[in-house]
Amino acid sequence: MWAALVLSVAAAPAAASSHLLTDPADRDAFRRWFTFLSESLFFRDTAALPRDVGDCAGLVRFAYREALRKHDGRWAADLGLPEVPPIPTVRQYNFPFTPTKSLLFRISPGAWAEFADARTLMQLNARRVSAGMGRAQPGDILFYYHVGQESPYHLMVYLADSMLEKKAGPFVVYHTGPIDGKPGEVRRPALAELMKHSEPRWRPVEGNPSFRGVYRWNLISQ
Repeated sequence: MWAALVLSVAAAPAAASSHLLTDPADRDAFRRWFTFLSESLFFRDTAALPRDVGDCAGLVRFAYREALRKHDGRWAADLGLPEVPPIPTVRQYNFPFTPTKSLLFRISPGAWAEFADARTLMQLNARRVSAGMGRAQPGDILFYYHVGQESPYHLMVYLADSMLEKKAGPFVVYHTGPIDGKPGEVRRPALAELMKHSEPRWRPVEGNPSFRGVYRWNLISQ
């Protein structure tokens, strides 16, 4: 496992700006695919989730990578999707033919990798846009840091309205990570429910020291 991980990390000459999607239509397409794919995992049984979706960062990496694929019937069949939604495919580049090939995530100023944990995703692959939810857009990420926990970083995807059900949102979606030695699950609470969470540390509000704000992916940030 560790050998495979080492092989998937490499120095890359491409600057972070080379990943930037320059066409507004591409940025919109990525955002829509990313939210659709993130939400689609909520409707799968835990045992049917992709192998690399075992925690919150795994869910995000999966949706990010697949949002950059070329989307056709074969791709949908491989993912077990019943149909392909009418969203254009990103045109500037498609995974794995990106500026850094299969290495999508920046892990240091001069290196990219296939894997990045929640902390690295927050610090090196996204930028903070607000301390509260007022400026959140679909596909943005809610980041948390819980002091004293073994795995203190956690993230959720902001969906706005559902793309898979006729239900008005806004919603968020996230993977719980393992719970008491079990695999955990994907959850999709309404934002209003999260705002009234019984544990205040999970409320995405300004002034909550555990909530670090709303972040937007660098590749769609102007």
